[in-house]
Amino acid sequence: MEDEQAKTLEALKFAIQMEIDGKEYYQRAGKGSGNMVGKELFQWLADAEDRHRQRFEEIYNDVKNKKVWPEVDIQTGKEERLSTLFSREMKAAAPNIKAPSVELDIITKATEMEKKSEDYYRDQGERSTSEAEKKFYEALVAEERGHYLALVDYREYIIDPEGWLRKQEHHSLDGG
Repeated sequence: MEDEQAKTLEALKFAIQMEIDGKEYYQRAGKGSGNMVGKELFQWLADAEDRHRQRFEEIYNDVKNKKVWPEVDIQTGKEERLSTLFSREMKAAAPNIKAPSVELDIITKATEMEKKSEDYYRDQGERSTSEAEKKFYEALVAEERGHYLALVDYREYIIDPEGWLRKQEHHSLDGG
């Protein structure tokens, strides 16, 4: 049992560090972004990483001190979806925004980070020994997937704002 607890604590420490690194990355990305939509997106992601870190630290302390995975209040669905939030912002922004290749590189790295986080949390959920732990990791997988999709959406927006807007408005040709 102590071996299981040690593995759980090690996984939690790794997750805490991933979230710290993610927050720092998104804060730097936000400062370097060439437009307001990017700055706001990266700040939102930095804040999300910080919330994840705080949750992991609380869980780490419970597992270490109480030797049990706590019941965690997972509030998925109560937050406004990130892609919806930024879809509104991007629709309101100037349609001629073009990102430099540096911003595209930042987005590419960020999507890779989110995918790795999603995969890590999925793996941890599959290894979970308690239902509370499994539910927590499943919720994180969904959140990380949402972050990934928002970054993909933003990348599409800065590459082709007009095309992105047409896609969002679901314009189609009527054959009649």
